[in-house]
Amino acid sequence: MNKVIDIGLGVKVPDEKCNDKHCVFHAGFKIRGREFIGVVVRTNAQKTAVVEWERLFYLSKYQRYEKRRSRLQVHNTLCMGIKVGDKVRIVESRPISKTKNFVIVERLL
Repeated sequence: MNKVIDIGLGVKVPDEKCNDKHCVFHAGFKIRGREFIGVVVRTNAQKTAVVEWERLFYLSKYQRYEKRRSRLQVHNTLCMGIKVGDKVRIVESRPISKTKNFVIVERLL
């Protein structure tokens, strides 16, 4: 688990090492599919974070847009060092648990 793996997204590899079997960089955990950018709003559970982002939804009856929020529970590896308020990029993976299908791959500034 000491080998660092290139995940193919052009993101910077974290400096810290970890032994998490769901780490994209240190355990070779496969990622695929959709990618989102959002803000971490909660990190209370172990190795889990809640990421939220706003999107616009069109209402044809009123011919206007309204703001809607999307929230996902994502896997937060220890080597990333993510805190509440950080802007992050998340990528889809195979199911990690009943509610977690995404992994944090990068902290954005």
